[in-house]
Amino acid sequence: MKRIVVGISGASGSAYGYMALQALRAIGGVETHLVLSAAAQRTISLETDLAVEDFHALADVVYRDDDLAAAISSGSFLTDGMMVVPCSMKSASAIAYSLNDNLLARAADVCLKERRRTVLVVRETPLHLGHLRTLAQLAEIGATILPPVPALYANPRSVDDIVAHTVGKVLDQFGIPNELFRRWRTPEVVPPAQRR
Repeated sequence: MKRIVVGISGASGSAYGYMALQALRAIGGVETHLVLSAAAQRTISLETDLAVEDFHALADVVYRDDDLAAAISSGSFLTDGMMVVPCSMKSASAIAYSLNDNLLARAADVCLKERRRTVLVVRETPLHLGHLRTLAQLAEIGATILPPVPALYANPRSVDDIVAHTVGKVLDQFGIPNELFRRWRTPEVVPPAQRR
């Protein structure tokens, strides 16, 4: 049984976090520990028809973002790592520079200091130099930066297809087998005589 912390920040893209929770629940074998920032709760209401309780219902354990005494705030509480999906630049900056004034940033900081897998689905564009320096800092201290970039080779037919690709890539980082997206395969070579 894996134990993964799922953080959802206030960045646009709460659908990524929701689908990640859905996928982890459907796949099984993963105990999820959820923390939503205050801004995430606002974004959920702005972007979706879902309620915060819908996110809570998919997690095994839910924490308040202001509870710095929560289990996930300590390195002695063993986890297999954390995904922040989506991750705002504010949260990315707090994680990069250990500004642990909320549980989402503290839990990610704990994963980094304990050398546990930490995957940040950073959702911002365009990026200025300050953003790029923050992302470089995160990479240097061990985070995986996984922006939600659509893979058009998969011929996505819907927004859900695009979201599923990113979520599948996040789960790949944790070694969680999934079939959320169509994986690249060597294209079939058509002999010249059969080409038209």
